Amino acid sequence: MTAELSKNSTSKKIYHLLREEIINLYMKPGTSISEKEISEKYNVSRTPVREAFVRLSQDGLLSIYPQKGTVVSLIDLSAVEEARFLRENLERAVVRLACEEFPEEKIFSLEMNLKLQEMYMKNRDYRQLFQSDEEFHRIIFEGCNKRRIWATINDMSTDFQRIRVLRLLANFKWEHIYSQHLSVVDAIKNKDPERAEKVMEDHLTMVTYDKKQLMQDYPDYFKE
Repeated sequence: MTAELSKNSTSKKIYHLLREEIINLYMKPGTSISEKEISEKYNVSRTPVREAFVRLSQDGLLSIYPQKGTVVSLIDLSAVEEARFLRENLERAVVRLACEEFPEEKIFSLEMNLKLQEMYMKNRDYRQLFQSDEEFHRIIFEGCNKRRIWATINDMSTDFQRIRVLRLLANFKWEHIYSQHLSVVDAIKNKDPERAEKVMEDHLTMVTYDKKQLMQDYPDYFKE
């Protein structure tokens, strides 16, 4: 492996590690971080860290201030709403496709995913619950041969993902989210596109109703 390839690989790895830490709120909005701190934490040089910081700033997850420093970006509610709008409209369309034709092995994957969600709720593990929630939606896209669309949505939904993690942290309606997932799977199995679309719409608009409470509980996490 050449030095250039090695550097690019390290930068990509650091980018994904930091992205996951920020989205899962291990790094809270407004937290100051530095290239030196991250390079020491992961035992890498500062160059790939700097490159990862640039990518994360392009994602809207870091705010870089020359001569001042770098902080984890506050959650932008306008970005949350854009991502919610995108996901709602695309996922309503995709779940209707799933009701027309959906592979049996993907039905099985959804049912296994629901078992994991049950376990994570029982264990009060909101971060794993979030990951299984994301996996649930990804499986539906994959079952409809829309894998690349899901990847695009995922790249554009960082603030939407953070507020969803925050909702789970605040313990808003875990059982209700789970019951909606159950209903989606049941509608797919019974080829009921109207019901599937309605449940998916309700599922993805819950953030709209919860965000006011989240802003009251975590005022320092949000852009004004």
